[in-house]
Amino acid sequence: MHVLITGANRGIGRALADRYRAAGHEVTGTARDGSEAISLDVTKPDTHAKMAEALAGREIDLLVCNAGVYLDKGYGFDEYHSDLWAQTFAANVTGVFLTVQTLLPNLRAAGGRIAVLSSIMASHTRAPGGSYVYRASKAAVLNLGRNLATDLEPQGVAVGIYHPGWVRTDMGGTGADLHVDEATSGLVDRFDALSLATTGCFESWDGGPIDY
Repeated sequence: MHVLITGANRGIGRALADRYRAAGHEVTGTARDGSEAISLDVTKPDTHAKMAEALAGREIDLLVCNAGVYLDKGYGFDEYHSDLWAQTFAANVTGVFLTVQTLLPNLRAAGGRIAVLSSIMASHTRAPGGSYVYRASKAAVLNLGRNLATDLEPQGVAVGIYHPGWVRTDMGGTGADLHVDEATSGLVDRFDALSLATTGCFESWDGGPIDY
């Protein structure tokens, strides 16, 4: 199985890449800093074009859209500015769409699957306040994933949207609930279970369904 993971240079992305490699799968990682096989800034169309060229003719069985940012973590209300919104949505929403758009021929060739990492913070049932930009972007990418699932099902490509848990990474912080190994083990199980029969699902790392 050929797995492509965006943002594979750190955190959950790196842990997923390590787990798939250890299981004997072929893994292509991307990172904007050039530390992975594919140099990709998901916000920049020219780097997507280079990725498409590098992967031309290669099937992708699983695309994990993991790359993202949390720029407003801990921000106060008066600290928000328009660039913060633009940068976050460019990475967390537009970046996912551009990645899927770029790699769709590779996925169609394999009858592949797409796993989009969103967050339980995307759910309308959770509104404790704060993190406005991040929450809005994760809600938007949930909506994107659900609509992609509808459009790509006739093409044989399943799409799932997932909450990875609150994980002890650079983004999650040291006070988070889960060790990265526990989270990635659950996510791999979720990705393995994804099929055209379950396309459009919004699930937690441990398999629990999440309200939209």
